[in-house]
Amino acid sequence: MHESTFLILTALAGRPLHGYAIIQSVTDLSAGDVTLRPGTLYGALDRLAEQELIVVDREEAVDGRLRRYYRLSDSGAAVLAAQADRLRRNAAAATTELGRRRSGPVTA
Repeated sequence: MHESTFLILTALAGRPLHGYAIIQSVTDLSAGDVTLRPGTLYGALDRLAEQELIVVDREEAVDGRLRRYYRLSDSGAAVLAAQADRLRRNAAAATTELGRRRSGPVTA
């Protein structure tokens, strides 16, 4: 799973959000490392909705424009949880290997 997809699903894990709020949340979650452009976001949202990982929660008119809110589906929550577990395992493995590097002889 791409980092941006993981972060979009993470942003939606707590509550429904509209597009601009998702962009802001992804930026915050990644400490500024990932910045989504609207075209990229909406393409990803369409794909995630097609995969039934997210659903449209509601739509409302704001200043004459339609604002669509998305939420994480139950299957999306399961996929996100599995990815979070996978990332935790990988981070633990990296930490273990880095510890070996520090404690063992360095060879070229």
